[in-house]
Amino acid sequence: MQFLDDSLLPENQQPLVIQVAPFGPQFLPEDSDDIPVTLDEQIQKAVDCYNAGATVLHVHCREADGKGSKRISRFNETLARLRDAVPDMLLQVGGSISFAPEGEGADAKWLSDDTRHMLAELSPKPDQVTIAINTNQMNVTELLTAEDCGNTTLGQPAYFGAYKEMTIPSGPAFVEEHLKRLQAAGIQPHFMLGDVGQLETVERYIRRGHYTGPVVLNWVAIGGGADGPNPRNMMEFINRCPEGAILTIEALMRNVLPLTTMAIAMGLHTRVGIEDNLWGKKGELMSSVQQVEQQVRIARELHREVATGAQAKAIYKIGEHYNSVDETLAKVGYAPNRPAGVRGVPLRLAA
Repeated sequence: MQFLDDSLLPENQQPLVIQVAPFGPQFLPEDSDDIPVTLDEQIQKAVDCYNAGATVLHVHCREADGKGSKRISRFNETLARLRDAVPDMLLQVGGSISFAPEGEGADAKWLSDDTRHMLAELSPKPDQVTIAINTNQMNVTELLTAEDCGNTTLGQPAYFGAYKEMTIPSGPAFVEEHLKRLQAAGIQPHFMLGDVGQLETVERYIRRGHYTGPVVLNWVAIGGGADGPNPRNMMEFINRCPEGAILTIEALMRNVLPLTTMAIAMGLHTRVGIEDNLWGKKGELMSSVQQVEQQVRIARELHREVATGAQAKAIYKIGEHYNSVDETLAKVGYAPNRPAGVRGVPLRLAA
């Protein structure tokens, strides 16, 4: 991504799209009074976040006992209710479905490939399903402090240990098939990327024809197999993103606020919510709605517009699809593939 002399002026920036992840599948209801359990509570939480200024909802579901739901029927029911309650909100289903341990000492893990592929069959269909790239460690505990865990479930040794050993199963066979199914269903993949290497893999999927659509993605700075919250990491990732990418900054716990503040100033987009962060000041709980409101305040102080639902869908290019590899590369901002026998400088420069 390039920054011109006037790129930091708010009148030249896109309206801020705020993603919110208010359902926090790794936490249990006793961990926070901000965790919605019943379906009515989950829908109301979405409404409250939308009214606060969020226009993208990261969707997970819970069962009546408060545990994360793994039932596709539960997702269908939730999405139908959400379409009625927040029709202008962009609905983004978390591709992990639920990675919380099933019981004491159990592993924290993502569901099977076959189950995750069923997200392409959701009805009503969401606007997006998130997709991780490359099988990788996802040790979110690496950045957690004792204060971060507080008195939550993550502070329990067995539960903490389960997350310490968690991995993301997202190898080539899964990704290629998942991209195929999502595109066939008219659902936009939202790429969740932890480092430049994963971004390079996305580029290769595009160059080889596995994906022909907009590149909408999060830089996920959660450590433990992904980049940590070092601003140099963030700037390197930004530098490597193509011009046509839509980039949101995501982090973990109290690193969320400083990194998203930088993102707002730079014209990027942000993600907040209790799935990522429980805290305001050290030791003070902060709800998802309060986190959204804080993002809106910061944007207003910087004189940057906050996106409406319609603007968010336009910025994310929902419903846009390209007809060829060449068109995709051009729209996203990558150099074209090299034709056989052509040598020398990058083709876009030589044209």
